[in-house]
Amino acid sequence: MNKPLRKVGMAMLVMVALLLANATYIQVVQADDYRSDGRNRRVLLEEYSRERGKIVADETGQVLAGVRPTDDTLKFRRTYRNGPMYAPVTGYYSVLYGAGGLERSYDEFLNGSDPRLFVRRLSDMITGRDPRGGNVRLTVRPEVQEAAYRAMVDNGYTGSVVAMDPKTGDILAMVSTPSYDPNKLASHDSEEQQQAWQNFTDDPANPMLNRAIRETYPPGSTFKIVTTAAALENGATADTQVTNASEVTLPGTSTTLENYGGATCPGSTLADALKYSCNTAFAELAGQLGKQKLEETAANFGIGGDLQIPMNVVPSGLGDLESEAALYQSGIGQRDVRLTPLQDALLAATVANGGVAMKPQLVKALLAPDLSTIEEFTPEELTGEPALSAANAEVLKNMMIASEENTSGGGKDPDLKIASKTGTAEHGTDPKATPPHAWYTAFAPYDDPKIAVSVIVESGGNRGLAATGGTVAAEIARSTIAAALGGG
Repeated sequence: MNKPLRKVGMAMLVMVALLLANATYIQVVQADDYRSDGRNRRVLLEEYSRERGKIVADETGQVLAGVRPTDDTLKFRRTYRNGPMYAPVTGYYSVLYGAGGLERSYDEFLNGSDPRLFVRRLSDMITGRDPRGGNVRLTVRPEVQEAAYRAMVDNGYTGSVVAMDPKTGDILAMVSTPSYDPNKLASHDSEEQQQAWQNFTDDPANPMLNRAIRETYPPGSTFKIVTTAAALENGATADTQVTNASEVTLPGTSTTLENYGGATCPGSTLADALKYSCNTAFAELAGQLGKQKLEETAANFGIGGDLQIPMNVVPSGLGDLESEAALYQSGIGQRDVRLTPLQDALLAATVANGGVAMKPQLVKALLAPDLSTIEEFTPEELTGEPALSAANAEVLKNMMIASEENTSGGGKDPDLKIASKTGTAEHGTDPKATPPHAWYTAFAPYDDPKIAVSVIVESGGNRGLAATGGTVAAEIARSTIAAALGGG
């Protein structure tokens, strides 16, 4: 064979080898990527040819996300009961935009391709039954979710409510307002989907943001729960003497930090400081505790850790605490301290549970298409160490009961003793001229806690600069607690 032919032959062999390598790469390495690509029409048709599993609430089995048959190419359409109310819980499922929220976290289980459903898929194939996806049972209680959502929407508030069982970590309600209707994204009409997506994403109110787990805020005085716990764990008692000064100067600066309204604290003990939410006392306490002790206690409440419920939760944090002045400001939940509403609910829940933080969970069980249980989730402790001892948790609980007695706002029930802490958090580039965030976190009943709840109303709701946690957020939480305990 002459030299030119050998070169041509070698070139052809190289090209064949490259083609085989490329085919192998596409069919083996990238197979999953192509299979899950939303533009893959064949996969889409296959997925919509079988009935997607349901998302149901607690033991009642109320269907929050279901399906209905259609007459078009895609045989089933996703439907959402009370779509905006439950959107932060269910997420969305769309032909054009894929899945979000819980729909995304459990997509393979809901669409029936999860390995845990293999035997049932095989059985369906042999018996000729129509294949179906698995079902997801949540921890959410509809009456609690509805009470929290209606209280926020009826007032026109932007913010979030999170309620949980402090003993198990089960999330009883997760509300974010304003919200959106996932039914519009589930349409099989491309134009309708696109218009809905544009309306939601262009809205400056950001209705698709799940504020409960995807946004962090300065927690204001609700963070004093952490500062108090750190002080108690390091030798303080309810009767420990603290400053009652109306203002203190931040160390190393000429800047002053003052109590709300510039008032002198009515008492001079740690219990008084929490009852009346005295900023100066907690600022000095944080400085005395130091960075390490404050961070250790915060971490045992779950702050700074990675949470999945199973959706990813944006981490909360304290910031760098780079100076004593930063410690002073952080001790009252300002400076660089940022918490999600879920994490804020964990503060009250941990105290309610004797100082032990439980892992928040939104999913109770995974069910087969025939509703038999495939996997059930059990309560887990969140961290390796308690945030505070059971004895100190009891002390802090009694201090929070006194705080509630000093808290204004509607919805109080004289027959129900609640332990709570309010927060009025400054934010923005001009904090003094910007309406504060209004916080309230609590648990009840005090002697056998069944619910812990956190509420944030962004930028003061309808009260502007005069807003406080008590006047704005407390009533929302109290109505949520009442619903959980059967009080309406």
